[in-house]
Amino acid sequence: MLNKNTEFVVFDVETTGLSPARGDKIIEIAAVKVKNKNIIDSFVSLINPGRDLPEEAQKINNITSDMVAEAPMADEVLPGIIDFIGGACLVGHNISFDLNFLCCELAAMGRKLHDTTPAVDTLRMTRKLLPHLKNFQLTNIAYMLGIKVEGAHRAMADVHITAKVLRSLLDFASDQKIDNFVELHRMFGVQKPNYPVAQGKQGSLF
Repeated sequence: MLNKNTEFVVFDVETTGLSPARGDKIIEIAAVKVKNKNIIDSFVSLINPGRDLPEEAQKINNITSDMVAEAPMADEVLPGIIDFIGGACLVGHNISFDLNFLCCELAAMGRKLHDTTPAVDTLRMTRKLLPHLKNFQLTNIAYMLGIKVEGAHRAMADVHITAKVLRSLLDFASDQKIDNFVELHRMFGVQKPNYPVAQGKQGSLF
């Protein structure tokens, strides 16, 4: 069994597009901290990206330009996620997408996640533990696991769905004798992107 003190931070971002390298930005970030399968804390904020929101993005996540117009900028919000994570393991569905945006924007403001912060992907977990599924989209996985889906494609809604999926997947992993964190991370962990931290900005705490 996993240590009951193991903490996971399930997080998700909504963005203006698919590539931070092409100038796309985070417009919403949400996270919950999970310990012993219970949510013990949460973090959520809209973010003003300092640019217009493409219509395609607005159709997907239902976040409009008016909604982010008075929201704080990224440098007011994103450093707070570092403290929120603390020593926990990050979790997300197709987490490399979210990590790419988070690490890119943190680096641009002279910050970064802790070098030792692990990250685990529920998409990788599902493909290994539930290989019979034909569709590995988050909402389909939730449906197959009997998890109610509400408000999909908003960050906090997706986070709550992912947290419930994670609980189920940890049970499936335990059934397959993947019952300690080292093994869990070895099988389902992903590497954080390594963006160069901008000089002359506020430095990383770590």
